[in-house]
Amino acid sequence: MAESAAENDRVAGPRSVWRIVRRRDFGPYFLGNALSASGTWFQNLAAALLIYRLTHSALLLGVLNFSQFIPILVLTPWAGGLADRVDRRKLLFVFQSLAVVLAAGLAALAWGGLAGTWVVIGDTLCLGVVSAFSAPAQQALIVSLVRRDEVPTAVALNSMTFNLARALGPAGAALSVHYLGIPASFALNAASYGIFIAALVVVRPRRQEKATREESRVRDSFRLLREKPELAAFLLIVAIVGFGSDPVNTLSPAFAHAYGRPDTWAGFIVGAFGAGAVTAALVVAGRVAGSRWRMAATLFLLGAGVAAFSVCPWLPLGFALLFVGGFGYLASNTAATTRLQLGVAEQQRGRIMALWSLAFLGLRPFASLLDGAIARTWSVRAAGVVLATPALAAALGVTASALRRRRDPLPRAAASAASASSAGSPRSPGAR
Repeated sequence: MAESAAENDRVAGPRSVWRIVRRRDFGPYFLGNALSASGTWFQNLAAALLIYRLTHSALLLGVLNFSQFIPILVLTPWAGGLADRVDRRKLLFVFQSLAVVLAAGLAALAWGGLAGTWVVIGDTLCLGVVSAFSAPAQQALIVSLVRRDEVPTAVALNSMTFNLARALGPAGAALSVHYLGIPASFALNAASYGIFIAALVVVRPRRQEKATREESRVRDSFRLLREKPELAAFLLIVAIVGFGSDPVNTLSPAFAHAYGRPDTWAGFIVGAFGAGAVTAALVVAGRVAGSRWRMAATLFLLGAGVAAFSVCPWLPLGFALLFVGGFGYLASNTAATTRLQLGVAEQQRGRIMALWSLAFLGLRPFASLLDGAIARTWSVRAAGVVLATPALAAALGVTASALRRRRDPLPRAAASAASASSAGSPRSPGAR
């Protein structure tokens, strides 16, 4: 274990990224997932712009995002159990194929002038169902494509995938909408799902240890949290990170208008946040999850960056603040997600990542509705500050916890001894 950590430290950073991306069983997945995630941003931005142009309603932007994430809140616990019972790659193949049909169908309707407000919201709701069943399997599959000592790097790269898409996808989507139009942007998303399906055909994950139907019941997902309370703490951090980043995703067209720019600048606003996240992925790749001090610092960067962007009057400085917030977002999320991935056994990973999806994606409908409601009642800038506040509060809470541990080292030593004893027990889910 110590040797693995030492090796990771020696090849940390961009070298660690390059080492894993070259792998035959991870490289195609990484590339396909990155392109698919970028295509999703084409879909999201095009849908948001279409809704905003049709209605000029910040509230309906919140409803649009609500429809994207509410299926995750409702269906993910069952999806996690399914991901532990059946072959995860085959499960992804089925639902990604369905996503191709939904995205291509919306493109055809938009070309025919039939994509009204509620058609777009309905299609987004159906894609949310696909995401609900795909997310736990997709997250859990990552671990089976790399060695155990490479899991932190793989998790960072997976986060980098989505945030590389966050950096490049919205800007590309803005150009696509401007030059090709909204229907073509929907069609490009459909093509990106097809690329990810091709990657799933190529990779060869390790043989999956499957749970029985009795072992993968929904209530057993929450039993994991009772048995290991630290997992609940990491899930809370994941949820807070999701709330902190939501104003950038949901209200980017409205933020563009607040800065006196056309709504297509929404892509560049989201892209600046994503650029910070990609930078963080390169920094944390190959390193084990950090201390409480590091977690407090990265949560502070997220909250302060988003809040300061929301009140900043000058867009170039706002881009820099978004970069800072994106860095804190990725670093915080990667550290918490790595601890979750390694904190359970293989046949439990689908369920814990279902809870991850619930925390990170499933609660986002409420963040989106809150964003839209605050923006409508007060202003889009007020919405950004309010949603960034939990990250700042969490940074203070983690700092206080770290100070308590520094003042009283005895409980820390006892916890370390208990952890070592648990690791040596054959009943421990994390035992090797």
